[in-house]
This record gives sequence, C-alpha cells and structure tokens, in this order.
Amino acid sequence: MGSLPLEAMMPLNPDSFAGESSAVVDFLADYYRNVDKYPVMANTQPGTIRKLLPEAAPELGDSLDRILDDVQRDILPGLTHWQSPSFFAYFPANASTAGFAGEMLSAGLNVVPFVWTASPVATELEQVVVDWMASLLGLPERFHFKGGGGGVLHGSTCEAVVCTLAAARDRALSKLGHEGILKLVVYASDQTHATFQKGASIVGIPPANFRILRTSANSGYGLTASIVQRAIEEDVARGLVPLYLCATVGTTGLGPLTECASSAMLPGVMEPGCTSTQPTPEAQPFARSSKVTSTAPSSRTR
Repeated sequence: MGSLPLEAMMPLNPDSFAGESSAVVDFLADYYRNVDKYPVMANTQPGTIRKLLPEAAPELGDSLDRILDDVQRDILPGLTHWQSPSFFAYFPANASTAGFAGEMLSAGLNVVPFVWTASPVATELEQVVVDWMASLLGLPERFHFKGGGGGVLHGSTCEAVVCTLAAARDRALSKLGHEGILKLVVYASDQTHATFQKGASIVGIPPANFRILRTSANSGYGLTASIVQRAIEEDVARGLVPLYLCATVGTTGLGPLTECASSAMLPGVMEPGCTSTQPTPEAQPFARSSKVTSTAPSSRTR
C-alpha cells in the first residue's frame, strides 16, 4: 500500500481555501434563495442514504464541486427544511448572516479553550457574553462573573441540564457525603422537557426521587409556588433533601411560566434571584446545598 499524496495530509490549504469557501457560501446562498421551493418534510424512506454511499470511507476525498453535487442530489431531498418559511414545527431555529459569519470565524480560528492558557481571549470573551446575557435576563449581579457568579455557554439545553444538575449534586454531596445521593430530590412541572428527567438519571438521581408536578389551565400550565412548597414539605417530612427545581420558561405548545419570583419558594432550590421564604428547620441544613437551577426554554414535544 503506497503513501498518501501530500495534499491528503493538508486539511486546510491556504491557497485553495478562499475559492473553496466561496463555493460553499454560494451553494448556501442559492439554497436560501430557493428554500421555499423544497417540500418542508423529507419524502424519503429509512435507510435511503446508506444505499447511496459506499460501504467504507473513501481513501481520498473528492473535489469540492463533486461533493456539493452530492449534497444537492442526495442530502437536500432527505432533509426537513427548518429554514423554510413554511416550517412551523418544534421551535424557531432560524439562521442569520451574523450567526453564519460567527460560525465561520469560530471554525476557521479553530481554538480549543478548555483552560485559560489554551486561548485566554476566548475564555474572557465567553465571560463577557455570559454577563451580557445575565443582564438581558435581568438577573442580579451575583449571577455575573463580576459579581462572583458566572457560567458557561452550552451547545444545547440538554448539556446545560446535565451540567447544572451535576454542579448541584456535587455541592450537596460535599455536605451530605456520597451516600446522600439516595436522598436528593429534583422537581419539574409536567410541561418540562423530557431531557431534564434523562439528565437527572445521568447524574445519579434515583428515579423515585424525580417529582413531576402537575399543572393546570388555572395557572396557565405553569408551576405555582404553592404546588412547589407542598411537594418540598412532603419530601422534607420523609427525610429527603430537596435539591433542584427546573423552572420551565415557555414550551412549544403552551408557553407556561414557572412562578419564580414568589415568596413561597424555598432558598437553595430556586436560585438566589428568586425571592423566597425561609425553609422549615428540618430542611434548613440542606436547602442551601445547591445554588443551581435551569431556566432553559423547554417543551414536552420537542
């Protein structure tokens, strides 16, 4: 078996990069000009794309022109066209010129800022943007980096749920000991997306300790403080430890809002930004074990 040509070992050739990138941009621009002409839903059968592709990955790549022809012929017909003006399912996910340009810059610079020294400005830029977002949401200063808070940008709600659940769990177990995980309880409404329950399972919350709190039309299908208060007090009476309340802010079908800013919420279950009364004496040692909540948009049907 001979050696690969030098071109195969150069994933980004500065001399051809500009022209090839322009071809991709032109392809996408043409797609957006005609996206309304595509059927919104793909008219294809399961397994179709496998029949069109070789069994093994090619040893050498094709020209970009041929690749774009393949995308036009084989890929576009199998897509659900989320950017179509006739697409109304799930949730809005519309592209923008600013978003596309940002993705190009991010992919082109291609840094991996997992620690500050790996790319200092990337870490600090994320901090600035997170603080901007906290301000836009009207969160108090303790949620900002400059106020001792902060956070990270995630690629999806699912990632955010697992991350915040893990942070809440670890903070609680640092006081309770690892065996205390069997006592931790998490709460969500019956409108909260199923990924929250999956995330709780991933971080080790016992299934029996996941509380799905029922809502009704009377509250606009949002959780009320009295519902949460009752569930928490019942769990405390059983010797369990309330850990985490997932506040649902909008769903695909109903748009309910969890009643965050209520004096009946227990501190430590909701974030400090939500006002609350003091917990019962039994719950006091544990109610502050977590300072994490997820307020990501969520939907049962997504």
